[in-house]
Amino acid sequence: MTPRGRLAGIGAFTLASALLLSACGGSGSSEEGDSTASGDGESAGIVSISSGEPQNPLTPGMTNEVYGGLVVKNIYSGLVYYTADGAIENEVAESIESEDNKTWTITIQDGWTFSDGTPVTASSFVDAWKYVANLDNAQNQQYFFNGFEGFSFEEPSDIAVEVVDDLTFTAELSEPASDFPLWVGYSAFNPMPEAFFEDPEGFGEDPIGNGPYELESWENDSLITLVPREGYEGPRQPANGGLEMVAYVEEDTAYNDMLDGNLDVLPNVPSSAFATFEDDLGERAVNQPAAVIQVINVPEWREEFQGEAGVMRRKAISMAIDRQTITEQLYGGARTPAKDFTSPVIDGYSEDIPGSEILDYDPEAAKEMWDEAEDMDPIGDYTLQISSNADSDHQDWIDAACNTIRADLEIGCEFAPYTTFDEFLDARDNESVEGIFRGGWQADWPSMSNFLGPIYGTGAGSNDMNYSNEEFDAKLAEAAAAEDQETAVELYKEAQEILFQDVPGIPLWYQNATGGYAETVENVEFGWDSDPILYQITKE
Repeated sequence: MTPRGRLAGIGAFTLASALLLSACGGSGSSEEGDSTASGDGESAGIVSISSGEPQNPLTPGMTNEVYGGLVVKNIYSGLVYYTADGAIENEVAESIESEDNKTWTITIQDGWTFSDGTPVTASSFVDAWKYVANLDNAQNQQYFFNGFEGFSFEEPSDIAVEVVDDLTFTAELSEPASDFPLWVGYSAFNPMPEAFFEDPEGFGEDPIGNGPYELESWENDSLITLVPREGYEGPRQPANGGLEMVAYVEEDTAYNDMLDGNLDVLPNVPSSAFATFEDDLGERAVNQPAAVIQVINVPEWREEFQGEAGVMRRKAISMAIDRQTITEQLYGGARTPAKDFTSPVIDGYSEDIPGSEILDYDPEAAKEMWDEAEDMDPIGDYTLQISSNADSDHQDWIDAACNTIRADLEIGCEFAPYTTFDEFLDARDNESVEGIFRGGWQADWPSMSNFLGPIYGTGAGSNDMNYSNEEFDAKLAEAAAAEDQETAVELYKEAQEILFQDVPGIPLWYQNATGGYAETVENVEFGWDSDPILYQITKE
């Protein structure tokens, strides 16, 4: 099985609030034109970004939250890096090859160094991966190595990665995965220098990386300053004089600073500005889908959704939800109606998968299908319940969905609240949840498999509906063993056709990246994962 991604949309989840974690600190900004560039970029200005205090040491194995993650992304380089649209390009890697998609041979380029001058070798990767994957080392990112042979969550493990020579190493997976090259662009797979293993705890306060920037200073709860790294020869050459990551307590303060030109880049627009930020910023506003999908899950144990009539009811409910109106009126366009089970930022995304027409609002067809199911297998007077935890903002969209479901299907529909998140999860996991229930997914890397296998594969860790289809499982296995990614993508599309036949989940919408930038900077682009691509920003 492909390593699992992260559940999304379980708590109160707007992109703005979800990415604003528990960091605290005062606001601040860089002065326009401030220049201390150490490289030969296209511009010399220091680019300021709204951020916060990292929760963990700045190491690939420990950093698993957004503030530290943005730093790690820029001070380390992995085998590959992700382009804005989620494709991969080699960075440290020379080649990543396999004959069976299970045993991989990785060759790295010669000449790479860390910021302390020591070379990046095959051991830099192998030792780092083994360290993070080992339970004894209590690394936050251990989870991402669960697809490797030898991995264990229960006891200290020694994953099957081995050095061949200074520039070559091998990795053996527990099951074939044709998208393995996509995995290794994630930060957990970055290399580490020998200095890390000498003092892992202290290293995270003054990290030594191999990326396009290096840490110049870290003023806790206030400011992190990165400068272009001399000696970086990779493709992500900084086009600016450096980065200032400014800790803000309030997103509204950061937003106003950006409007005033005292902050260059705002990764997350506060919810208070959803209705106005595109007018405020014009072409400098960012509102684009990210690798997050929200769904309604249909439990296989509910009798009214079993058999042919049950599948028809699932499809009727889907067609009775007006996604376009909900995303526009409730979210101010900060959501994008779903067209498949993945995300528009993922290679292979398609709006034309056979069966996907059930995601279009069609009240007439919905009513006909519900009535046909009732003729086939009557359930009589019925009230659909959609469950979620009440300590969130999800009741708004559930109420909106129920409005059209009641009117179009002529049945009852209501929000079934659970007081707390834990209570909701317990009911879901104990198969006692009322009716159907909401869920969501945030990808770890840009791959279709990361949206399909972990959620809908038989026995998968996040298959909370107990869905099982042998044909679907076989299609996933066929895609994982495909000779190339292009073939795999087509097979994953075929797997989605099966999902649209069975409807184990009802895709709703994709979470959008909502951000913006000031007139002080140019060449600002947000990536597939909703992060701004900082190295290419220019500022005079």
